[in-house]
Formats: sequence, C-alpha cells, structure tokens
Amino acid sequence: MDGEGGMRACAAGFVARVGARGRLPLDYSVASLRVVDFLVDGLRKGGADRERAHDTLVELGAYVGEVLVRRAGAEWVDLDDRQRAWFGQSVGVRLPDGRVWNPLGKVVNRFEAGGADESLHTFYLTLHGRARRAPGRGTPVRGAAA
Repeated sequence: MDGEGGMRACAAGFVARVGARGRLPLDYSVASLRVVDFLVDGLRKGGADRERAHDTLVELGAYVGEVLVRRAGAEWVDLDDRQRAWFGQSVGVRLPDGRVWNPLGKVVNRFEAGGADESLHTFYLTLHGRARRAPGRGTPVRGAAA
C-alpha cells in the first residue's frame, strides 16, 4: 500500500470497520493515539504473532500516520531507496521541518517491545518538526508555541 491515497484509504477503512463494531474513539485526535497503544498491546497480549497481526498493524500504522498528517502538518511520502532500506517500509510521513518519520514502524515497535517507551501517544508529543497550533486558532503554524 503506497502513497498518500493508499494510506489515507487504509486508515479510513480501519476507522470505519472498528468504529462500526467497537465504537472505539478513533477520531484522528492526538488523544486517540492512546487507543492505538491499547489496541497494539491487546494484539500482543492476545498472543498474535507479527505475521498474523500484519494487516492490523499496517492499518494502525496508517492511522497513526494520518494523525500526523491531520494534527502535525505532515504529508504522506513515498520513500526513496535509502529510506526504504532504513525504515523497512515504502511509505512514511514528512513533517514541516523536512524530517521523515515511519509511523508503520513505530506501531511494529510497540507491538514487539511494548511498554511506555514505545507509546504512540508519547511519540507524537515528543515528535520533533511538527507544526504547532497558534493559541486560539485551528490552523497549524510552523514554529509557533504550543
């Protein structure tokens, strides 16, 4: 699943599917990344191996990436050969400062390692290069105080 359209569709499909069944609060907010942490932990604790959990992990990674797009001013990008080799993925997100991040890989790291050190919510909060929102405004502003 490559590029912006594929990842956005993947995230939207996942939200529609799990929202219809479980009424999970997946609204693309930063707070919803705590739900993603919970879901990934549930997969691991439920005994799923990485192969069986692959599709769900990709969907969760697409969701995390879409949160970065909507809340941090990122954009989906197809990774070049060097980035693909480094991240082990074909797609990532570029933040306003030009840094490229791998939300799919972060989800896999959470699945494999677990624990607070791999929290997707904390990842967002400590993410360098994200757009900040100006106080009292809904539009991301680069370099403005949070």
